[in-house]
Amino acid sequence: MNLTKSELEVMETLWLADRPLPRNEIIELSPKRSWSANTIHILLNGLLGKGAIKEVGFIKRGKTYGRLYAPLISGEDYYAKSVFTKKSVFPMYFSALLKSENMTAEMVTELEEMLEKRKRELQEKDD
Repeated sequence: MNLTKSELEVMETLWLADRPLPRNEIIELSPKRSWSANTIHILLNGLLGKGAIKEVGFIKRGKTYGRLYAPLISGEDYYAKSVFTKKSVFPMYFSALLKSENMTAEMVTELEEMLEKRKRELQEKDD
């Protein structure tokens, strides 16, 4: 699934909220957005068409009702799939992550633990 920069910003807002959101809250929770508030309908319809989000109900605001939207794919799944679409790119991403000046020793330890856990799971699967 390929998402535009603006669609990805909407998705990240939904992932961070961790609950269904109406369009006006998506706008409010995305203060650093690269898109205009007037384009929210286009973005939401595009995400619906791509199967990235779904409508999960309605919320009453004043005298009208608004739709609630929730992601159909988690942030982890989206980023994992995007990294593995081109296998030759994965080592480059991982290397850049490790070289980042934002990387701390604690983060490296956490990554090591995740890698060891996944390695054990794969070995058990092969046995």
